[in-house]
Amino acid sequence: MNRRICGILTRGHQVASRPSAAYPYSSLEKQKPFFKKLGLDLYEYFNGTLNISIVPFEYEMIHPEFTFELVDWTDLHPPETFSFSRCRVYFKDGKYDGWVYYPHPETKKTHFQNPSLIEVITLEIPGIQYGDAIDIEINTDEIQIIEKDEAL
Repeated sequence: MNRRICGILTRGHQVASRPSAAYPYSSLEKQKPFFKKLGLDLYEYFNGTLNISIVPFEYEMIHPEFTFELVDWTDLHPPETFSFSRCRVYFKDGKYDGWVYYPHPETKKTHFQNPSLIEVITLEIPGIQYGDAIDIEINTDEIQIIEKDEAL
């Protein structure tokens, strides 16, 4: 079953889309060949993530379509586990297929995300800016949406 949630585009850590203090390269661009080899080709998508705040909700990956255990994609820190679930993003009059991108926090060394922030890989969306309202449609068989009060 699908569920559509309203959110706000927010600034992330900005390591997925470009070189940063943490990485001398776009982390997503560096990860794509590893994901492709494991069965998920993300080359058609923008080299960056949309960070969508879904406050007052939080989310949890429960049965993602893909989970890649301990991917050794960089020599700058230990391997990380990633999960992916298909999604669709709606902005203005457009709709864009994509993937919820979930680096598992238990395997991450840095760049932790708030549980109310969904990271999405999708096609480049013309004209989108931080602060814009954006809807995301997720598969509730793969991602659980939780009211923040329930999460406490």
